[in-house]
Amino acid sequence: MKSITVVTKDFLERVNQPGSRYHAAYLDYRRRQISRSELIDRLPHIAMIGDSVSRGLHVSTPWETLWRVRMRRKSNWFLNADSTNDIQSVAKRLEELSPLVAVHHGGIGAMVDDPNYRLWLSRRILGTQNFSGQIKQVIRARRFPDLILISIGHNNVDWAWQSPADELASPDARLGRLSQSFRRTFQHQLRSLVEHALSRQQRTAFVVFGLISFGTYFEGRAEVEQRRAADPTLYPHLETTYKYLVSFRPDYRENVIRLAKMVNEELRLMVDELNREFASNENLQLRYSDALATTDLSRAELLHEIDGWHASSEGHNLLAEAAFGDLGPSLEFLGIN
Repeated sequence: MKSITVVTKDFLERVNQPGSRYHAAYLDYRRRQISRSELIDRLPHIAMIGDSVSRGLHVSTPWETLWRVRMRRKSNWFLNADSTNDIQSVAKRLEELSPLVAVHHGGIGAMVDDPNYRLWLSRRILGTQNFSGQIKQVIRARRFPDLILISIGHNNVDWAWQSPADELASPDARLGRLSQSFRRTFQHQLRSLVEHALSRQQRTAFVVFGLISFGTYFEGRAEVEQRRAADPTLYPHLETTYKYLVSFRPDYRENVIRLAKMVNEELRLMVDELNREFASNENLQLRYSDALATTDLSRAELLHEIDGWHASSEGHNLLAEAAFGDLGPSLEFLGIN
């Protein structure tokens, strides 16, 4: 899946204002001393590394899902370039502070992966890049971002997938192994991205978001199931979820909640460790955020009316509000105000 890039529509009008911090660059552009693309390069660049949670998609039939993945990718809590919906995305909220360039690298089904493993056929068909592939896209971009948001790992908590029968019954050891493996893989790849950022000698802020609150999410999912039981015409692809995530079945949900909490603690500890490792670098800010992990997702209205799995527009608005609300320290570090 190709990354999606959106530039603030009225950026030329805004940088033309004498009070704009980019006004000098605009004058250089008017004098033809720099090109339009070079002027755009002067704007703040915000990147998103993510999975289905940060994508404005839902599942239905395979062909319909593939069409949406290919054609409708610009409406989610990070980025909304679709005027037909009312999602106040993080990028839209940031545009109130400054014209910018927002780039979304995330994809449906994306996972924190070992870069040595071959991408699954289903991911290749969808064009999805896992964590390692998205990091490569960020590194190879002509303009390296100033702010990088990372919200990925929700597909990694499918603990029951390929689980031996004995570990389904007694999953404690399995959950521990999965959380530790997740941290090792995540930390190794994040370190490579941080090291590349430092080599660019520019101020870069990272925000690593914890996984969503699966405890409240499954409360909302249970309400969806109750509504469908009362009216079978609702949420026509509710059960399609289980073709993709075995652990979302009711019998396995409690341990999804447990594993997500364990993963979030590992992410927090990982950020602490990396901050100690790179403490002397003034151009780096790396933060863990529990903004998504503490957002209450217990209402059915926050889930999509087709699959009752992915977020609705209301759900994306809630996640955008939560994520944006925790960006203050990063924006201050970058001078975006």
